[in-house]
Amino acid sequence: MAVLYVDQLSKSISSNTLKLLSNVTTSIEKPAIIFILGASGQGKSTLLRILGRLESPDSGHIYLHGKMEKDWSPSEWRMKVGYVGQQPVMLPGTVEDNLRIVSRLHRSTFNSMYVKQLLSDVGLSYLDWNKQASLLSGGEKQRLALIRTILLNPDILLLDEVTSSLDIHSTQLVEEFIKSCHYEKEMTIISVTHNVKQAQNIGQRIWLLSEGRLIEDTDPQSLFKSPETDLSKSLMQQSFSKSSNQIEVFV
Repeated sequence: MAVLYVDQLSKSISSNTLKLLSNVTTSIEKPAIIFILGASGQGKSTLLRILGRLESPDSGHIYLHGKMEKDWSPSEWRMKVGYVGQQPVMLPGTVEDNLRIVSRLHRSTFNSMYVKQLLSDVGLSYLDWNKQASLLSGGEKQRLALIRTILLNPDILLLDEVTSSLDIHSTQLVEEFIKSCHYEKEMTIISVTHNVKQAQNIGQRIWLLSEGRLIEDTDPQSLFKSPETDLSKSLMQQSFSKSSNQIEVFV
């Protein structure tokens, strides 16, 4: 049984005929680290939000562990599918309030040692737990939101540009953290990024979107060494014409 099956998802802008997504179909048969690449405005974030049931498609369905999305309650779905946006939302209160919210909602034990380890893994061991979460920097908020979502222990983790506000060192820590979540927790990670090198280095699979269509669904080695479409060839050529490790050719 597939972890996730996406069946003919389509989404338009309001009543406009312009499609953000057009009949996107794909299947995740086992836990994987997947990166979504494509130019701005091609439907990457929209697809991620639909998978998280934060938006509804115009047509098509999503099956989680073989069960159609309409047969899951929104709360059940969000326990299984965690989402961290590019502009992370901090809950009212302190850093500790944000960390404890999962335990409070589910009346489970809060393991402070485990949480401290998670914070250390992403470079946040220095955080004052009594500090108001709203006063954190953008990069701190992104990483705190990531840890808060990991505490849900979801089967699938959806990430939208979660390293966009981070320096190189912090980005590397988060990349290692993503890999450890996948391997240790058998978690599927689906991440939108403009960082081609990031997708190449830690991704196991690439979804390349263009004009709302999924034009390539393959492993990084195949995409970067032998892209199938003219567009993907052009994008890959652009990526390797850059010398920086933080390549963002799709902006």
